[in-house]
Amino acid sequence: MTDVGAASTSRRAAEDPVLSITALNIAARRGDRDRTLVRDVSFSIGAGQAVGIVGESGSGKTMTARSIIGLLPPNVHANGDVRFAGIQLSGASERALRTVRGSRIGLLMQDRFTMLNPLQTAGTHVVESLPRQVRRTRSQARAEMRRRLAEVGLDPDLVARRYPFQLSGGMRQRVALAAALAGDPELLIADEPTTALDVTTQDEVLQLLRRLQQQRGMALLLITHDLRVAFSVWDRVLVMYAGSLLEEAPADELMAAPEHPYTLGLLLAEPPVSHLVGSLNPIPGSVPAADDVANTCAFASRCDWQQPQCAASRPELTPVSDSRASACIRLTDIRGQLRQRRMEVELPVTPPPPPTGQPIAVISDLRRSHRTVRMLGRPETTVALNGVSFQIVEGESLGLVGETGSGKTTIARCLLGLDSPDSGTLRLAGIDVTNYRRLSRADRHSVRRLVQAVFQDPYSSLNPAFAVGTTLREALGVRGRVIDPDRQVGELLALVGLPASYSRLRPATLSGGERQRAAIARSLALQPRLLICDEPVASLDVSVQAQVLEVLRKVREQFAMSMLFITHDLSVVRQMTDRVIVLRNGDIVESGETPAVLDSPTHPYTIRLLESLPGHTTDARPGNETEPAEDPRETNSPAEIVGGPDRAGA
Repeated sequence: MTDVGAASTSRRAAEDPVLSITALNIAARRGDRDRTLVRDVSFSIGAGQAVGIVGESGSGKTMTARSIIGLLPPNVHANGDVRFAGIQLSGASERALRTVRGSRIGLLMQDRFTMLNPLQTAGTHVVESLPRQVRRTRSQARAEMRRRLAEVGLDPDLVARRYPFQLSGGMRQRVALAAALAGDPELLIADEPTTALDVTTQDEVLQLLRRLQQQRGMALLLITHDLRVAFSVWDRVLVMYAGSLLEEAPADELMAAPEHPYTLGLLLAEPPVSHLVGSLNPIPGSVPAADDVANTCAFASRCDWQQPQCAASRPELTPVSDSRASACIRLTDIRGQLRQRRMEVELPVTPPPPPTGQPIAVISDLRRSHRTVRMLGRPETTVALNGVSFQIVEGESLGLVGETGSGKTTIARCLLGLDSPDSGTLRLAGIDVTNYRRLSRADRHSVRRLVQAVFQDPYSSLNPAFAVGTTLREALGVRGRVIDPDRQVGELLALVGLPASYSRLRPATLSGGERQRAAIARSLALQPRLLICDEPVASLDVSVQAQVLEVLRKVREQFAMSMLFITHDLSVVRQMTDRVIVLRNGDIVESGETPAVLDSPTHPYTIRLLESLPGHTTDARPGNETEPAEDPRETNSPAEIVGGPDRAGA
């Protein structure tokens, strides 16, 4: 971005920038050459302003953030002009950076598990981050620590002496935020702070972050791949792709009318929660390396509007109005088409009636408790399931939603034989599978073919030592004698949209979405009648998420397969399920056809889940506007603190 592009930032940022970045370039050393990660990025943030960077994985968002505070990996270096409150940070020594890092510039990272030292209590984390003059007196440090924990909505009496593993995910993130703000920074950098959090916890963290930022008049740089998060928190949005900035605009204007094809692609890939669409719209292909698109439009190879002139040179981020900038050289010609495409793609379709037929799975009065031991050796029992009953019919997709600790994954584990209930019964295709250890060898073999699963983490669900083809051949072998394994492996890969050549690749060489597709192919090798999908897109970029969801839609239709779709994302539930069951604390609080439950929820907890979605409002039925009672496992109760939902009732 040139100086002209930099001028497109808001007047407030230009007049009083807390952070100013000009012509930032970041490269990684590979042998005797440099590999570009970020190219010619410029922007500024004013006091009290929230600016966000959005884009797919590999776009350079995190590297840009880390370069500001000098936390790049050893083999990565940056050049350009980075100034914070008039202080030159680019090229500064580690000693100089330490004077601002953690005190004047706070950092809140994505992984709340590794951000916190597992050997230190929550209170110690906050105390260590307090200004030195405050820490000189123990009583003053303790009082300030308690105030900081209370500021982020935590009870110091219950949390201060607890270790990270004794806290829920949302509570860990609040402790990390308290520590990041303990030095009263002028700038907070938050990198994917809500990834993998439940929808209600995510909403609480975002609202807390925004409130504290506004109260303090603090500048905020927020990085995410979730556009719903972007529009709920940011004043301005920077769209990043392949190491370059492609668009910059006020958040509300960007949401109403994107002015770059890539931004439109991100918006269209986001599944709507308000209505069913005929097809999800992933962006084809993947993010290229910055060096591969150094002299062309970075997005040209994936763009529906590309022309020869797009590949002739690299377009600069150029002002297109007083408040906006775009790096699309064809914007004037295609602006109307961008608007039209968005309206056409988002048209709702009428949901088909739920399948009616024989049940493939019957769950009756299922109960499960987990016994845990608290720090001082006192046992504690956590109820994961409290008499749950439902069924899944042939060809039906049933959604199972609820926060962490509601019992969703416990149901899946019982169906897969990875856990056994305390009481109740489970039947699959008429076979009693309540206790897999009591099954005959023949029944166990039948059930293993009958039900398969796709799990959340595509990185750990495939054996890293095996090529994809080896994994698929192994699965095919379980089904029976394989006459032409190479042909069948190719057919499985084609089914999930991967070329046959991927059979020779190992998981480490695949992207996250490609790994998840390979995992789906493996689950389909046994031709299951029931596929359990446990948060299969929770950790994926929005465009990759759309690709995977479309694959699952296709295979379900092609094989008339039943699905149990477990998720906390209600927009995914809308697009993927016929019926939905809402779980809370191991109880079913609401169930019904998906459109009815999401359009007119009757239970306060369902209303709470829907209202936690950024920018979404519910049409609750009259007489049901009562606020939901506080879930003790989502507050500061001792049961939550000692690891209830995160450890036992997931």
